[in-house]
Amino acid sequence: MTSIWAGIDAGKTHHHCVAIDESGRRLLSRRVANDEPELLELLADVLTLGDEVTWGIDLADGGAALAITILLNHDQPVNYISGRAIHRASESYRGEGKTDAKDAAVIADQVRIRRDLNPLRAGDETVTDLKILTGRRMDLVADRTRTVNRLRAQLTGIFPGLERVLDLTNTGPLVLLTGYQTPSALRRAGKKRLETWLRNRKVLRADRLADTAAEAAGRQQTSLPGEKLTAQMVHTLATEVMALNQQVAEIDKEIEARFRDHQDFEVITSMPGIGVILGAEFLAATGGDMATFGTPDRLAGFGGVAPVPRDSGKISGNLHRPRRYNRRLQRVFYISALFSIRRCEDSRRFYERKRAEGKRHIQAVLALARRRVNVLWALLRDGRTYQPLPPTPLAA
Repeated sequence: MTSIWAGIDAGKTHHHCVAIDESGRRLLSRRVANDEPELLELLADVLTLGDEVTWGIDLADGGAALAITILLNHDQPVNYISGRAIHRASESYRGEGKTDAKDAAVIADQVRIRRDLNPLRAGDETVTDLKILTGRRMDLVADRTRTVNRLRAQLTGIFPGLERVLDLTNTGPLVLLTGYQTPSALRRAGKKRLETWLRNRKVLRADRLADTAAEAAGRQQTSLPGEKLTAQMVHTLATEVMALNQQVAEIDKEIEARFRDHQDFEVITSMPGIGVILGAEFLAATGGDMATFGTPDRLAGFGGVAPVPRDSGKISGNLHRPRRYNRRLQRVFYISALFSIRRCEDSRRFYERKRAEGKRHIQAVLALARRRVNVLWALLRDGRTYQPLPPTPLAA
């Protein structure tokens, strides 16, 4: 049986493929368009070179999605190797130049000699949808954060006292800024009229917000340069933030509806600190298939909550945070551990014990996150929901 290894250096419009035999000799080197007919032709040509072909690629989605899907639909084994790994490996190959053909050859050779690469599998439709939805949600949240920061900067320029007392993450202050942006406008309206205006727009605790705004307006009698134009920008930015809040709320509903269709919804959300959004992000980051990682240690390493050693010579026991990890997954593990400290007695006791051992807050939370990876792994493996341990009875 003749074995062939094919590496694909993926791009947005074109890919480069190199196929090698067991001795590393190039059998094929071709640049192909990211188009189905050309990819099918490439697949057919590579399959004629040997009895068994193993593929490698440096992207797991995006521009490589079509090529990966075609290969998987034809029952071809496909391994993923990161661009960072290719860059480092290429230093050990002849020549200092970098070309698509060289990168594809490095990918093929790395797939030939390495046994630790992650195989790509056909994605679960629910997980694929969650990747799209959670990615869109991250974009919206980032846009909202930037817009709120701009709003704060503009409001500070004309009315610093009001900016200081408003929480612009809440709807009420945003509604207020769509109607009133300057001290003089608030003073003309008066507290009673302002309260009625806010109540008509269904703002919660309108009386308290009106008191706060009126008090801030009373403390600033000076009109600042550019106040009129800046007030218009404040109105526009406040309206944009409210629209982004609405979009985030709508996509949260879509995420929950799609997440509930997944077989592990009850298992994942039973973990203290993991709600709908964090659970959906966990599936989006991991693909939902724990067999891909093999062990909870590899999952913890992929999520950046497992320290790695940096020993040399007489120095041992030197641990540090890994440099290569999935930051989205680390956020899920870290934030859920923070939430669990407040909501789960077992997590709180573990955190307090680590603090008593002299660990800083972040170190203790990461230690808790690492422990929770083992628990979540066991729950997914056994298909059961989380149950808190009963308190240990005291000895008589």
